[in-house]
Formats: sequence, C-alpha cells, structure tokens
Amino acid sequence: MTYPTDLLAELADIDPASELARARATRDAATRHAQGSHDVLFGQDDDDFPLSERIALAAKVAEWHGQPALHSHYAHHAQPVSASPRSEAAQAFAHLLTFEPVAATPEAIGRLREAGWSERGVVTLAQLVAFVSFQSRLLAGLRLLQGNDADGRAPEATAGRWHTAPQTAEGKTAPVRFTREELGWEPWLTAKPLAAFSTDEQATLARFGHTDSDYFRLLGRNLPLLEQRTLTDKGIFYTTGGLPRAERELAATVASKVNGCIYCASVHARKAGQLSKNETAIENLLNVQPGASLSQHQSPRWTAVIALAASLSVTPPAPTQKQVSDLRAEGLETLDLLDLIQSAAFFAWANRLMLTLGEPFERG
Repeated sequence: MTYPTDLLAELADIDPASELARARATRDAATRHAQGSHDVLFGQDDDDFPLSERIALAAKVAEWHGQPALHSHYAHHAQPVSASPRSEAAQAFAHLLTFEPVAATPEAIGRLREAGWSERGVVTLAQLVAFVSFQSRLLAGLRLLQGNDADGRAPEATAGRWHTAPQTAEGKTAPVRFTREELGWEPWLTAKPLAAFSTDEQATLARFGHTDSDYFRLLGRNLPLLEQRTLTDKGIFYTTGGLPRAERELAATVASKVNGCIYCASVHARKAGQLSKNETAIENLLNVQPGASLSQHQSPRWTAVIALAASLSVTPPAPTQKQVSDLRAEGLETLDLLDLIQSAAFFAWANRLMLTLGEPFERG
C-alpha cells in the first residue's frame, strides 16, 4: 500500500512556495520522522495487530478528533473489520485514550489481554491512538498557519483533572499534585527485558539512552516505531533557532496540565524553569487547579503561548486564528509558531502513552 511522502502537507494543502513550507523544511527531521512514524504504523502487516484493523481504527480516531481530511485518508484505505471481543476491546481502549486518557487504569490493559491482545499488540495499539492524536493536532495547526480553516472561538485554557490516589497499583507512594521533582514510573504491562532484545536492538536503545527505562523498554516491544517516535521528538525539541527551547518545554507542560499527566509535566516544567530562569511562572502554572485558568499570573507572551498550546490539547483540538494573531503580536514568526504547534501536538502523543500504560511514583 502506498501513501504520500508528506501526508500532512497534502492534507493541509500547504503551498510548496509558502513560508510554512520553508519552516517545515527547516524542521526537516520532525517532518520526516512524523511521516516515518506513520509509515511504520501503516506500511506493513503484523500478526499482533493486523494492518486492516489498524487503518480502520485510525479512521475512527481521526473522526473523533474532528479532522475530516485525515479521517477520509484512513477511511479510503480501510477495509471492513468484523466485530469481535478483540475489536470491541480495542475500540473502547481507543475511545478512552482519545477523550480521557487520565481515566485509564491497569484494568483497561487487562481487558485487552483478556480479549486476546498480545503485549506487543497492546503497545502498538496505544502508539497508534496516541500517534493519530498527535497527527490530528499537528494537522489542525498546519491548516491554521496555512489559513485553510475558518476562525472559531477557542475554549478557555484550563487545567484538566489528575490522579489523586495516594498509592500506585504496586503500592508505591504516588504524587497527588504537579511537581518539578524527579519521579519514577511503573508500567502496567511488563517492560521487555533488555536481554530479550537482539544485539542490534540493544544498540538502538543505547543510542537514545533508553536501556535502563521501563517506559522505553515497554515501547521497545515495537522498536521500529519507538525509533521513529524518538527521532520525531528530537526533531521537535532539540533543534536550533525558532521558538526558544524554554517555550517549547512550556507548551509540553501546558499539554500535560490539560491531560493530567503529572509525570510528563514534572520533566518538562523542570526544563522550562531551568531554561527560562522564570521558575515562579512555572510554579504558578503547575499549581493551577482543575477547571481553573492556566494563564494566571503569566506574562502576555506566555499567556498567548499557553492559550494556543491548551487549545491544541483539548479533544477535538480547537486552535484559532486570533491565537495566532496574538502570538505574532508578541513577536513569533512562522517557524516559532510551527515549533509551538509541534511541541504541544507531540505531547498529545506522549501524555497518552504515559497515562495509559503506567503511572508515576515518588522516589523515596
């Protein structure tokens, strides 16, 4: 099965001569590996999660995200999938990841396993839903920058709910508030032992510093996809020029506050505070309670950054032209805006994996 070599450019109808096209060329690694992630997910069959099931579910997730062009793309390639306990469990899991990943529990993984899903299949399923969630938000942002969607009214940028149970499934002390402290993370599905990877696979994990991480060795059950995802991450966050790194980390923190991901916020709030030297503003953001405004006590520029990042993080995403105008008034150019959109969109992916495959714990 063949796909466009730059699916998002085609679906967003990006003019090859436009400033946006030039910005995406500047962020070539992010552009290529976002496409590479798509190609790994939808390029070949797999006994653990057959291609026909993957494409059909991707069409449903894109529809839930209110992205008609993306839905049409997947629906065009989809074939009918017979209803079964396996497919019903997958759709219920996908709905949970799409709309309320913070509500995930170990029992959701258990229901998949009872329905016949392998450990590798569960990981690929979670990756697929999280990836299409990222793809949908990135497409919404690209269409906005290209001027292809009409303006609307953005929802208020507010914090979502988060876990407040004092213990993890394994009995460790769980964080019950957002923090910049270093946290641990325990998986609800067994991470693949390092010795079970081949020598070449271990080298791939080592190249990215993933060998000692339960999280990454769990995602390593589908290593080609993890590799493309990691390269997408690096292409978004570790590139020079454009939006300051501190504000990319700010966008990641905002997405994590909307989605209720304490672990992701702890990592990226810490980085945002260190890089910006504005730790008070970061603490203000972390301390926002569910349903309250995320832009309390923030500067005009950070208020504008927070507004767009939060609008991209709700489901379906709802960014507006006014938000882009406000950011341009604060001095952001097209490359900066692309960096912001990609940073927020990526954490639709990261949060959904962290929240639905395991949970954080406090290091004693």
